[in-house]
Parts: sequence; structure tokens; C-alpha cells
Amino acid sequence: MPDPADRTGLTGRTGLSVPELLDLDRRHVWHPYGPMPGRQDPLVVESASGVRLRLAGSGGELVDGMSSWWSAIHGYNHPVLNDAVRGQLDRMSHVMFGGLTHEPAVRLAKRLVDMSPQGLEHVFLADSGSVSVEVAVKMCLQYWRSLGRPAKRRMLTWRGGYHGDTWQPMSVCDPEGGMHELWQGVLPQQVFADAPPAGYEAYDDAYADHLREMIGRHAGELAGVIVEPVVQGAGGMRFHSPAYLRVLREACDEHDVLLVFDEIATGFGRTGALFGADHAGVTPDVMCLGKALTGGYLTLAATLCTSRVADGISRGEVPVLAHGPTFMGNPLAAAVACASIELLLGQDWQIEVKRIEAGLRGTLAEAAGLPGVRDVRVLGAIGVVQLDHDVDMAAATRAATREGVWVRPFRDLIYTMPPFITSDDDVARIGRAVCAAAKEG
Repeated sequence: MPDPADRTGLTGRTGLSVPELLDLDRRHVWHPYGPMPGRQDPLVVESASGVRLRLAGSGGELVDGMSSWWSAIHGYNHPVLNDAVRGQLDRMSHVMFGGLTHEPAVRLAKRLVDMSPQGLEHVFLADSGSVSVEVAVKMCLQYWRSLGRPAKRRMLTWRGGYHGDTWQPMSVCDPEGGMHELWQGVLPQQVFADAPPAGYEAYDDAYADHLREMIGRHAGELAGVIVEPVVQGAGGMRFHSPAYLRVLREACDEHDVLLVFDEIATGFGRTGALFGADHAGVTPDVMCLGKALTGGYLTLAATLCTSRVADGISRGEVPVLAHGPTFMGNPLAAAVACASIELLLGQDWQIEVKRIEAGLRGTLAEAAGLPGVRDVRVLGAIGVVQLDHDVDMAAATRAATREGVWVRPFRDLIYTMPPFITSDDDVARIGRAVCAAAKEG
């Protein structure tokens, strides 16, 4: 008997045709950073394995140049990660974390403490990267409130950054030219330094002085400084000198300000070091992790902090961190995160990232001579082609898919962050696709 609530006549069917899926998608599904209804039909993915996305119908396969927004570092359908999920699923998929604990979460917290910069001893498990930044900002604010200094309630960051789409993260994203201009005047008013000079090797004493001066001038009202170390992600895919991280650490120590590193995009080897902080050899007071934490299998994030921060909060009038997501410490996600980390550290991941870096440098070199290309840059398993105009996303995507590759351009950028298992031939294919997208985008 038909379901009276079903207005499509599709209830109970085991499969939908591609046209039916796209019709329902257009009517009901709101995609990220898109209008409702959508103006362009998305590609329908039927399955994924290794670095390939298999499209439904007769769409063929695409090499994934994005690692599913930088998370699937081991590729798809990996047997080790599949086994970790299946094994945990047989035990329990979820249990509340308030008043209870379990081995996957404890193992994960210990593993993160052991592998992260020395001094980060405590782990708060959240359910998305944006939430981990919310928690990090809350840690900073509550730390100073607990110490009787509530005036220290603003965050300083540099321009060009991106930290997520929830409330506090939006407030520390670049307020001009970013995705969150709509919320100016509503978000908390933070302090913004100039963007760091572009280039991993580019160090400017005058800019270092600018950072010191900004932190010193606002020290009385600053709870913390938050930056993406070495690579700014969705704010512009810009690289900067690790030396500025040391400047921030010294200035924060001098002026009694907490330092937060948002490693959601840079963590787990993407930049050629395990964490962006490792390029500079410094430890932040708080560090945010996400994306590749579970190898792209399930949503999970973590906010790590030093004992100084944890002890300070615990001495306050409200001696608890006032945050507790329903799915905090989800056993299924924690189990696959442990497996993903062991998989990463159990291989010579640095050799793989260097191999991809060399391949991208070679294949993207052609783009430097193309009309409309402003810059080409590569660091670790990150390749970026920056245009002197906004990308025609539809044209650029078509050009890349004709080469058999999936990329997702934005603003004036066509970039790639491939899985670490991507072969040399597929890295070359990705490079050709990015160049083709740059020509037509």
C-alpha cells in the first residue's frame, strides 16, 4: 500500500535512476555554499574505491583530487578502516560521553597527545572542525574568566584566514572578501592583523614587528590569538613562513595571551610535516584537529590544550568546560580515527607526501605560463593555481572532468589536495586537469 506521506511515489523502491535522484536533489537537498534550488546538477557518485569516484549511470570514473575536502588521506574503501568500523559496529556504535567512557575514545586521546606537539595533554572530542574551533575559543574565554580577568574576551587573528561556519569561527575568518561578510556587525568584533606575506620562504622583519605590536597593543583585551599554521585554507590557500609562528609564540608569552593553532586542514601530514606547528617547532596552548582525523570516514574533531589551560578553567567559579555535544566521543568515529592514525604512522607517509609534492611541482609548472594565471604554488600534498579573476566554476569543472579528475575550484583558485595513496600517474593526471581547468576557467 502506498505511503500517504510519500508525494513522489518512490517509497519502498530500492534504487532511483539518475534523473530521479537529480530531480529530488534539486527539490529537497541544500548543498554547501549553494542556492536553493541548485542552479547546477551535481555529479552522482555511486561508489568510491582507492582514489576513484565511480559515477552513477554511464558517468565513468574520476580521480579524486580533493580527498573529499582534504579528509580522505588514505583514499576510499580502505580495508583497514573498513575493518575498524565493522569491528566497532559489532560492539557499539554510540553511547553518551557524559558520565561514561570507552576504550576507542581513551585510545584516541592518548594517541593524539603522544603525536601532537609536546605539552598538549588534554583532549576534548567534538563532532566537526567548526565545533572544535568553537570549543577552542570558549576555552580561551573561560580560562581568563576563571582567572578573574573577564576583560580578556577578544581574539586576534590575521587576515586571509578561515576557521569554519559556526558563530565564533566565523568571527575570526577574514571579514572582507570572505564567505562571512553577510554577518558583519552581528558577529563578535575581533582584532585583525595584516595577512602574512605570501610564501613559505618569505620572512619580513617589519611584518614580525607588526604582529608583536598588535598583540602588545591589545594584550589587555585579548583572550587568545588564533591562526592556521603555514597554510591558510579556504580563506585563500596561501602559504606563509613558519617563522611567524615563533613570533606569535614569543609575543603571546610576553603579553600573557593564549595561542591557538587551527590544524583542521594542516594536520596529519598534509603540509609535509605531521602538523603545521612542527614546521616551527612550537607548541600552542590550544590546537584544533579535524578533517583527516578519521581518514574521511566519519565526522570527528578534537580540541587539545595544555595543562595550564585545563587547570585554569578548573579553578574557576564554574570549574567545568561548558560544552558537551551529544555525539561527543562517538565510539565508531573514535575507532576509525585510531585506525587511520595507525595506518598513517605505520608507513613512510613523508616519502609519499614528498613524492606527491614533486609530482605536482612538475605537472603544474605548465600553468605558470597560461594567460590569466597569477601564481602557482605547491607545498606538501597541496597544489594551487591562482587566477587573476574569479573562476568560472562550471567551465573549470567540465574541463577537469574531461581529464578524468574531480576538483572543486572556488573564488580565484583551482587547487588540489589528493589522497596520500595517489599514484604518480594519477598525480600527473590531476596536474593536467588543473591546468585544463585554468585554461577554461
